[in-house]
Amino acid sequence: MDGVLNQFPAQNDFGDFVQTFQIEDLNIRGRLIRLDEAYEAAIQAHGYPPAIRSLIGETMVLTAILASALKYDGVFTLQVQGDGPVSLIMADITSDGAMRAYAKLREGVTQDDIDGASIPQTVGAGHMAFTVDQGPDTDRYQGITEITGATLAECAQNYFRQSEQLETAIAITADADDVRAAGLMVQRLPKSRDGEQEEEDWRRAVVLMSSITSKELLDRDLTSAKILFRLYHEDGIRLYDPRDLRHECRCSEERVSRTLRSFPREEIADMAEDGIITVTCEFCRTDYVYDEQRLDALYADAAT
Repeated sequence: MDGVLNQFPAQNDFGDFVQTFQIEDLNIRGRLIRLDEAYEAAIQAHGYPPAIRSLIGETMVLTAILASALKYDGVFTLQVQGDGPVSLIMADITSDGAMRAYAKLREGVTQDDIDGASIPQTVGAGHMAFTVDQGPDTDRYQGITEITGATLAECAQNYFRQSEQLETAIAITADADDVRAAGLMVQRLPKSRDGEQEEEDWRRAVVLMSSITSKELLDRDLTSAKILFRLYHEDGIRLYDPRDLRHECRCSEERVSRTLRSFPREEIADMAEDGIITVTCEFCRTDYVYDEQRLDALYADAAT
């Protein structure tokens, strides 16, 4: 099978989306992710140094890659946590494509502490966790792997190899200055042919994927279709309808109020400063301010 199985769009399509594809002759499935406005919106309220802005972009791309390979109705969350200069990187995505992300730096950490550092140097000893939450009446699925790899992509690949027993190759990149991020994943489908030929097909798919450069993945003049055609046109590439992504924080006054009401009023009073409780969303930095009068009303509602 040689060529493309459906018409490739001609327009520039750098935006926020997941492009699912299948390499027909190699029995390989994959995802190409690009983030633009969603990435910019996730970091604009934070004063992150450039290295952390890049890491946020890579984390969002990896989150979209992993979530897009699952069928779920709820929220997929990726957390990278450790004892290094960056204690936590977190991103999540809903089943309808709403994304958000943030990072926590330890006090006193500077750009020099993390510039050019590997993931183990940046995050330290810790773990990467994947969680799927489909609501209060369902069991949460969680996968956890130690941070074993120099990059986020390598850590995720190790997880798939050890826990899911799926051969997976991932490439991700982010430009903190131009605020664009992108990634590419290929994954071997269940065996359907001679073992030796399958191994050769998988090696070919990974080698071709590895030939893509960060510059090409982030190039606004290269559509996702053009990238995939360049890589796999000799093996028959099938594109499926892309899925749009967007930035959207799920915080709200109702959620914050519900959380506050879950604490006894005495404990809330102990947390107040000058009679004021301020709750700040870690993702979007929105402040929710409660004075004594609002707290009185809040707990009066809870009592009724």
